[in-house]
Amino acid sequence: MKKALIFRGGWEGHEPLLVSERFAEVLRKEGFDVDVRDDQDVLGDIDYLMEQDLIVPCWTGGEIKGEHSKNVAKAVASGVGLAGCHGGMCDAFRNDTEWQFMTGGQWVSHPGGDGVDYIVNVVRSSSPIVEGIEDFSVCSEQYYLHVDPAVEVLATTRFPVVNYYHISNKPVDMPVVWTKYWGNGRVFYSSLGHQDSVFDKSPRAQELMRRGMLWAAEGKEYALNHGLTTERFENTAKMY
Repeated sequence: MKKALIFRGGWEGHEPLLVSERFAEVLRKEGFDVDVRDDQDVLGDIDYLMEQDLIVPCWTGGEIKGEHSKNVAKAVASGVGLAGCHGGMCDAFRNDTEWQFMTGGQWVSHPGGDGVDYIVNVVRSSSPIVEGIEDFSVCSEQYYLHVDPAVEVLATTRFPVVNYYHISNKPVDMPVVWTKYWGNGRVFYSSLGHQDSVFDKSPRAQELMRRGMLWAAEGKEYALNHGLTTERFENTAKMY
């Protein structure tokens, strides 16, 4: 049985309890043993993290201990998957650049606030995560992010929709859903999920999360089956 760790907390406006319970239910239906924690203490146990197949953060803002951040980065590099949504993953721990490096992006704005109507455009690709999923509309926050150019973009949204200082620039297609690799580990992110109700109003958003979490969780087994270690990634130089 695959194992998943969900740790939740931070800013309550993103409804970490409801969102995490939704994701836990999805994973349990897929046969996962899910451990849900209301603090970050478990991140201090590197051996426990290494036992997981998937880590799902639901923690907006706040801070993370340097040791905890390094432990998550090491576990994911070994093959443990990392998957999350909205501010719960890519607006977590704003002062931790290693976290941003690993997750692939950082929120910087949502022009117009909540209740913005916009389209999520699915990118046709070889990824099974988006197979058969068509473009869909969302009424929520439209996330403007600073994004790692190395990510594989699976869905985008067009900016600007709402007036703000950024409209002086050319229109851009902002990534909404992406994947990337961190060592042997798979990372999945979706900027959808400002509140739990978004997934009821936009079922395709939940399906993307379901597929993304499963995809990320497959990385550990792949690494084990192919004898992959982190040796080729290791570097003693100061990274941050």
